[in-house]
Amino acid sequence: MSVNLEYYKIFYHVAKYGGITAAAEQLCISQPAVSQAIKQLERSLGSDLFVRTAKGAKLTIEGESLFSYVQKGYETILIGEEKFKKMMDLETGEIRIGASDMTLQFCLLPYLEHFHELYPNIKVNVTNAPTPETITYLKEGKIDFGCVSSPFVSRADFRVTQIQQIEDIFVAGNKFWMYKNKMMHYQELEDLPIICLEHNTSTRRYMDEFLSRNHVVLSPEFELATSDIIVQFAIRNLGIGCVVSDFAKKYLESGELFQLHFDKPVPKRNICIISSEKNPISGAAKRLLEMLEM
Repeated sequence: MSVNLEYYKIFYHVAKYGGITAAAEQLCISQPAVSQAIKQLERSLGSDLFVRTAKGAKLTIEGESLFSYVQKGYETILIGEEKFKKMMDLETGEIRIGASDMTLQFCLLPYLEHFHELYPNIKVNVTNAPTPETITYLKEGKIDFGCVSSPFVSRADFRVTQIQQIEDIFVAGNKFWMYKNKMMHYQELEDLPIICLEHNTSTRRYMDEFLSRNHVVLSPEFELATSDIIVQFAIRNLGIGCVVSDFAKKYLESGELFQLHFDKPVPKRNICIISSEKNPISGAAKRLLEMLEM
């Protein structure tokens, strides 16, 4: 049996408001259209749904039974429509983002702060992970978009937007003062204690590939999980730290650290926003992406 769902909508309003006239007013359609829809529904179901009275229309026993189910379904749809409208109006919703410590701290955080001021009821879920893991999460549809640092392996369905440049540098504390104003060659790093990130990061891969092109292979003294910790190790003179300059900026300005200078600069790279055309995202995520890509 196939029944036009519009008939159930009209049936719901007649039952709720107790008559053809009231239902027609609520639906903004003519009374004959309401009457015809109810007749068609009764004909399809093979039973009367209402008893017509001078005061309107009263449900039959069969009609009451049907209404108990139609009411739940229709009002659930109304709730769904209301929630959908709120999501479209950015009154509610959720955004799932993947970001590393660096991209979160030096790129994404100011945008999230501004977005939260504009849309305080949007839930923002940030998965903190290195760039390779963030890309995996995007492929698997676990995040709406990622904020990552280059280089990384893109895909045909990825949309990539460069947000800002970053610079990789080597920093040291006062124990290594003899290198402070010296123009160095990267080969000299092979004889120094080096502090750098673990292998599963785009930053470490980028530096290893750059140094390899310059015939340098490092054997780090320390391999750490975060750049913040690398800076703290360098301040305590445990070695020469390799970090993105933003992490060391305030310590370079205070004189607790200094930057080593080399005959060839490390090429700058970028923080990028990546999303996938294969992954449907919410209106809230689209709005935040627009803010990031402006």
